[in-house]
Amino acid sequence: MGYKAIIWDLDGTLLDTLQDLADAVNHSLEAYSLPVKTKEEIRAIVGRGIRHLVENAVPTGTDPATTDAVFGEFCTYYAAHSADTTAPYAGIPAMLEKLSRAGVKMAIVSNKADFAVQDLVMRYFGEEITLAVGAREDIPKKPAPDMVEYALARLGVTKAETAYVGDSEVDVITARNTGMDCLPVAWGFRSEEILRAAGATTILR
Repeated sequence: MGYKAIIWDLDGTLLDTLQDLADAVNHSLEAYSLPVKTKEEIRAIVGRGIRHLVENAVPTGTDPATTDAVFGEFCTYYAAHSADTTAPYAGIPAMLEKLSRAGVKMAIVSNKADFAVQDLVMRYFGEEITLAVGAREDIPKKPAPDMVEYALARLGVTKAETAYVGDSEVDVITARNTGMDCLPVAWGFRSEEILRAAGATTILR
């Protein structure tokens, strides 16, 4: 079917943010003399927000005060370095421009902290996507449906008219929890095997 709207995930879907996330994590770990992570280790734990990312990057058994300090260091560093190497995946800007010209409504819903979402969306997609929702205290994060339902209401479309596009098992589950069609992508942070294990049937390549 043709869709009137698309809800996009951000990291691993529209933007390749992995190196900047890894650099921010490892900077923050090193600041507290903790062992750093490989890029592939970081890849495996992104997708559920930066608090989850930090909590899973520090060694098991790290005391809460140190975890909080590492998290604070991450937020400060990432706010200044979120676009050092980050860039849209090949073909994404042209595709978004084409969809916008065709009248397709679009929004971004991401578990990334809202301050970073707003900055990156404005930097890279501000002309095509005006509605972006990042992680905030007042709304449950994905895979809960709340962020997506908020975006649907703001766009003025129904979930039946909208496709959800993401790159991780979190996105597949989010779409299921919202009752929407899901079109996960193969170029992001998770393998096709992980996406299919989460229930994906159609994968964009």
